[in-house]
Amino acid sequence: MPPFAVTPKSSAYFSALTQEIDKKLHKAIGSPNQRRDLLQALFADVALEVDDRARDIILGREDAASNSSIEVKVPMCFYDVLAGYFSLEPENGKPILTLIVQLWSQPFASHIFALLFHKWLFEVQLDSADVLLRYSSALVQGATNVFWIDIQTNTTHFQSVFTYLLMDVALVPDKLKKIPLQTQRDLFFLLSRFIFLYNQVDKLETFLKNFPEFPNAFLVGGPADIFVIELSDQLQKLKVEPVLLHYLSHIKALQGLELRMTTSTRLKTCLYSFTSPGGPMYPTRAVRHAAWDALDFLFPVGRYPRHIISLFFRLMYPWYWPSSCWNFVLSCIQAIFFSILGLIFPKLRKPHQS
Repeated sequence: MPPFAVTPKSSAYFSALTQEIDKKLHKAIGSPNQRRDLLQALFADVALEVDDRARDIILGREDAASNSSIEVKVPMCFYDVLAGYFSLEPENGKPILTLIVQLWSQPFASHIFALLFHKWLFEVQLDSADVLLRYSSALVQGATNVFWIDIQTNTTHFQSVFTYLLMDVALVPDKLKKIPLQTQRDLFFLLSRFIFLYNQVDKLETFLKNFPEFPNAFLVGGPADIFVIELSDQLQKLKVEPVLLHYLSHIKALQGLELRMTTSTRLKTCLYSFTSPGGPMYPTRAVRHAAWDALDFLFPVGRYPRHIISLFFRLMYPWYWPSSCWNFVLSCIQAIFFSILGLIFPKLRKPHQS
């Protein structure tokens, strides 16, 4: 449930927001040539962070400025409070939902639907199976789109949507069963691809236990195999270096999972593709080292032969020799420097070795 109660003043504020969204959707419907730009602008408005004055109205603290000035504020966006409001007052969101349905095929329509109605969908009772399938599929598609925006911008602006879908839907069987089985599977595919991005690795064990049944499980394996397959595919698509490094830093959490040989080989091949310069991945030096660390940690058997084979292939790229030699020299100088420093100041040796 949302972290606020609907008071007369906050209700009036939500009504004004709803009317403004309604007006912009009507304008988009009536302006085919400008529809994409109008929906993009509306999406940006919905994703904005709530300012201090609006926050006080929403939380019912408009007369407590002295207390709010010393409070540690958690970031709150308009889509957060509107999604909570529509889940509390489902009827108030129906006019907007009707307009979004008319714009289903337009860019950013699924984005807006996912942000505003990801809670509403699990709080209302829909009698039509076709409508439920349409809404739940749009939710998964829209959530995928907004999560990719976080990847491309190296942010976690939409983390609250992911957290709700994981903690309040995927890990709650009664909520999960409200959507069709096929959409349940699609939702778990989605969460598998982004669980590292939003730092929910500690929920991995519980997440795997709640996986729905898959008809092709006898071919691809159990929940752990499906999760690793989706994660491997996601890694291959990542192009933003900080995000890729973030994923590689968390991938050690896979240690101990029981995987089929084909799944294990798939993950190993994926990581190995990031260890060599050049195509098809063209990884940076930081990514190559992070991939080697993850590969050696998860697959210690065959570690040294892999490095020897990698060195052999590196010799096939002579234009990388100068940079490799330079980095090798720098690493040697750094190691010698800290060794000497450790001999002179023994107390400093331990922190560098930790």
